[in-house]
Amino acid sequence: MNPAGRGRLADEPARGGEGPPRALMNPPMTHAIYGLSRAMTWLGAFVLVVLAVLSVLSIGGRALSGLGLGPVPGDFELVEAGTALAVFCFLPWAHLKRGHAVVDLFWRAYPPGLRRVLEAATDALMLAVWLLLVWRMGVAMLDYRANGEVTFILQFPVWWGYAASMVPAVIGCVAYAWRLLETLRIVQAPAGFETAEAVH
Repeated sequence: MNPAGRGRLADEPARGGEGPPRALMNPPMTHAIYGLSRAMTWLGAFVLVVLAVLSVLSIGGRALSGLGLGPVPGDFELVEAGTALAVFCFLPWAHLKRGHAVVDLFWRAYPPGLRRVLEAATDALMLAVWLLLVWRMGVAMLDYRANGEVTFILQFPVWWGYAASMVPAVIGCVAYAWRLLETLRIVQAPAGFETAEAVH
């Protein structure tokens, strides 16, 4: 396998008339995963904006209760479910961008081989934790659906909030797995994609 071919485009022929090695290709699924993860961040941002407006209206209503106004009914329930949805929408893109906060006091002192091993181990651990989280969320969603529990004020089924968050959570499973494949150099990130690590 020729390391110099790592940056070769998928449709560019390799020497000898053969196509590029499959492990060095940038398959269409890469763009689908990155595009979907990015779209989820926009959805999460929209949800946060709606929740912010809702909070302002609710707080303003409480402050003007003397004028016959009042808080938005069920504001706490809506903020709780909406915040969970927004967080799950943001995490897949944050992981693909390497946007999680890290502490790298000794990172640059490690040899490149050890760095790759630690990166792969970290991504594998993140994927395992994410899969565990999604599995337990699914179990809880089914339990709430079975017992018919509803919220106190709005009286909407609790499992609805779990179901809404499950969609970006499942997308997150794919994104976390794909990031691990990138760390193992099985697949590549889209051309020109840059990570944005937050170092503390």
